[in-house]
Amino acid sequence: MSLTSALNTAQSIFNNTGTQSSVVSNNISNAGNKDYVRRQAMLTTSLNGGQVVKIDRAQEDALLRQYLKSSSQDSAQQALLGGLEDLKSIMGGNDYETSPSTYLGVFQQKLQAFRTTPGSTVAAQGAITAAQDVANSLNNASQSVQDVRATADKQIATDVETLNTLLSQFEEANNAVKTATASGADASGALDEREKALKQISKIVGVSATTRDNNDMVLSTPDGTILFETVPRTVTVKSQDIYTATTVGNSVYIDGVALPLGSGSTTTGMGSLQSLLQVRDEIAPNFQKQLDEIARGLVSIFKEDNSSGTPAYVPGLFTWSGGTVEDGSTAVDGMASTIAVSTRVITSQGGDPMRLRDGGINATGVVVNTSGESGYTDELDRLYTALGSDMDFDPATGTTVGFDATTGIDSNVSIMEYATNSLGWLEQYRSNATTAAENTSAALSRSDEAYSNETGVNLDEELTLLLDIEQSYKAATKILNAVDEMLKSLLDIAS
Repeated sequence: MSLTSALNTAQSIFNNTGTQSSVVSNNISNAGNKDYVRRQAMLTTSLNGGQVVKIDRAQEDALLRQYLKSSSQDSAQQALLGGLEDLKSIMGGNDYETSPSTYLGVFQQKLQAFRTTPGSTVAAQGAITAAQDVANSLNNASQSVQDVRATADKQIATDVETLNTLLSQFEEANNAVKTATASGADASGALDEREKALKQISKIVGVSATTRDNNDMVLSTPDGTILFETVPRTVTVKSQDIYTATTVGNSVYIDGVALPLGSGSTTTGMGSLQSLLQVRDEIAPNFQKQLDEIARGLVSIFKEDNSSGTPAYVPGLFTWSGGTVEDGSTAVDGMASTIAVSTRVITSQGGDPMRLRDGGINATGVVVNTSGESGYTDELDRLYTALGSDMDFDPATGTTVGFDATTGIDSNVSIMEYATNSLGWLEQYRSNATTAAENTSAALSRSDEAYSNETGVNLDEELTLLLDIEQSYKAATKILNAVDEMLKSLLDIAS
């Protein structure tokens, strides 16, 4: 080997170790950054020695696709569970203390006590107070359900805004990747930024990525709707501030295509948007209809014969804003929000609670205890029996799209059983969603771990590599010292 060749080899080693040291140092400094993918300086050997030819990025496309899928599924399931937990809290939490079912049970007991002592004003007042509690619980629950829908709507609007921002960031990073790839420059930094945006997008909506020439990437939803191709597609939704039982939520549109909502307790949704739509447009409205059916049942059970004959019946103890008796088996939207106890039996409003025993609660209602007997119980017996008797409810409130119909609410049961089954429907839905959320969370954790193991920075490996680079540097230093000694010897001979 000539002195010139030895000097070139040493210089090549210094260049290589410098680049390698820079790459390893960068890896070490980003060891805690989950959005950083490890780099490695790849070397090749030529006649002049080792040369750095490129910086290789530890990219694992298959594991990334699995991570994105797991991320979308978990985000959707957690959003669904959050909505169901909100509905559960409306009912008073684990023991459902504030549920209509609980207050109905108390009302039934108070009505029984009044039957036992029909001449007692205290017993009558107790039954009326319990009835007011039932009506208030339905009012509050109905309002709270609509608040859950409004909250979901606001979150949908926020997610849409965030998604549009992320797509713009993705476009910027994607353009940087294409430019770097086309020019042969290192695109690792831009790839990291693009992948970071992609991961965040997957939490909001399911996403599939396809790579084209120059590392250009196209994004679409699982059903094929384009999210990004050269430029981001527009995602829109028209938010609504106030929700009532008759309010229909607006769809989310991606490039003009409506995003379908998820279904089932183990939701089919991918990303938070589809589950939020499911809560807003399916689960909460179905629960609202169940509340409305309880209200309709109460008005129907406590109805009175109309003394004027038309219509045949008028509301009795329980009335509502419509002021009619809605028989049949069709839910009336929003009935639970306006149900109330007639003021004609409320003492503080000039009413007489004994009308519950005697009939004639409604101004046109028929009085059944015409003689005013204090021990009269026929009407109280009839009402108490009716609370435990089967009646027809709207069958559409017993099931939910994608939910096991066998766990829904029977449409021909007593109002007491219907109210209990309503809680059972919600609890089973929530329980199944909780199990599914635990599974998706575990799957995401495993996917994240697998991807991190392949693409993340391992400090032990990097420090070991740094020692190897140090040895290469020392070898180059020895070569340089040897050449220096040879040159000195030549100069000494020449002089």
